[in-house]
Amino acid sequence: MPSTVLGGFTANFLGNAPGWYKQLIILFLIINPLVVWTLGPGVAGWVLVGEFIFTLAMALKCYPLLPGGLLAVESLLIGMTSPDAVYHEVLANFPVILLLMFMVAGIYFMKDLLLVTFTQILVGVRSKSALSLLFCAAAAVLSAFLDALTVTAVIISVAVGFYSVYHKVASGKGYHHNDHNAQSDEHVIELHREDLENFRAFLRSLLMHGAIGTALGGVATMVGEPQNLLIAKVVGWNFADFFQAMLPVSFPVLLAGLATCWALEKLRWFGYGTRLPKPVRRVLEEFAENERTKRTKADQAALWVQALAAVVLVIGLAFHLAEVGLIGLLVIILITSFTGVTDEHQIGKAFQESLPFTSLLVVFFAIVAVIHEQHLFKPIIDLVLSLPEDVQPGWFFIANGVLSMISDNVFVATVYISEVKQALEAGVISEQHFRNLAVAINTGTNLPSVATPNGQAAFLFLLTSAIAPLVRLSYGRMVVMAFPYTLVMGGVGLFAVVSQI
Repeated sequence: MPSTVLGGFTANFLGNAPGWYKQLIILFLIINPLVVWTLGPGVAGWVLVGEFIFTLAMALKCYPLLPGGLLAVESLLIGMTSPDAVYHEVLANFPVILLLMFMVAGIYFMKDLLLVTFTQILVGVRSKSALSLLFCAAAAVLSAFLDALTVTAVIISVAVGFYSVYHKVASGKGYHHNDHNAQSDEHVIELHREDLENFRAFLRSLLMHGAIGTALGGVATMVGEPQNLLIAKVVGWNFADFFQAMLPVSFPVLLAGLATCWALEKLRWFGYGTRLPKPVRRVLEEFAENERTKRTKADQAALWVQALAAVVLVIGLAFHLAEVGLIGLLVIILITSFTGVTDEHQIGKAFQESLPFTSLLVVFFAIVAVIHEQHLFKPIIDLVLSLPEDVQPGWFFIANGVLSMISDNVFVATVYISEVKQALEAGVISEQHFRNLAVAINTGTNLPSVATPNGQAAFLFLLTSAIAPLVRLSYGRMVVMAFPYTLVMGGVGLFAVVSQI
């Protein structure tokens, strides 16, 4: 316990984070103004981006909202960006914020239906390779018509359900044994721990396959990702035009991605391939049977309400009847009204998962505002546009992919498509070349960006979700597990983009 008030401040700063981590954040806060005043805001901007990525990488040590928020506030105070610029970035991405506020909460109220459905799939499909392929393909199909964040929220909700079911049973049964011999009890504990570790690895692989699936499907349609809609509007594509334009790239990448999923499970490389332990399978089977036998008529009615709300959700998102977040709010209203959830605190629990991440995303947009204000990407854009026309699509794909790994892919797509549109209007490039570059920009921001959690909002959401620490899914582990997908999706995508010229 600290003996002085100063010691109390030191202990309270960033709470239970390691001492070395706290010292490093303080060092960042000290050197940033010095870099601005000595080397200029451009260099300081890249330093700030690196520091923010570090806070994301250390998400399991301290939630990135706190250190990242301090860095963002400092960037405002030392003039690297302005409150108006941050507000503009937030406003431009307001549909994403609205989605997180309401859609993730809407998925929370559907968790009973999701748990029943996916438990049946989990205990019914014995092959881990087939199950992984099913998760990846289902996420891809759903993400083509729904939003990747929504699909990720579903996958997270399912994983949390599986983990909580096993953990509750295991914590009640795992440490009891008929034989009171001490060695025997220790053996039971070790077996339980081994099962738990294998179950964590099993869930980690399913989560990553599902997250990759959202990128495989999200690239294909104009509603799959926020930047797709933006690019479609600038180019003048409708749903069918966009799908047709992306098909020569999206389809081979989808096949390659699914083949990679299957191969990783068979070869058990990069942290994949762990099978569902038999004791865990028994627990889930017993849970499914117990839930089925004790389900009341009121419970059955609630499941029907959730199923009908799911149909409303899919129709609303597929036809884009309203902003995604507003459809999520509709789902909340429908399910709570017809399932008897009327207590304010009970409803409030649904927002606990999404609002910290929403706050983190606003901080992220502040860092993006610094990138924008300091024109950090402009030299790269100018360099690519100065290259010969026949190699530009390939280099646009690479440049977009690399920048999307460290920044917001919506921001990267916005900057690039705006620059290319200006080049078209100035008569520098032809209409056909403009369309080729639009395909390269869309696929570049969607595919190689799976390399890091900050490359896509859905991946960042997964990293900072409640399930990540439970299954030991850290930033570094996500990077390692995404690596083979990055190589395959990036390589096949690049080849397909270059082949279209």
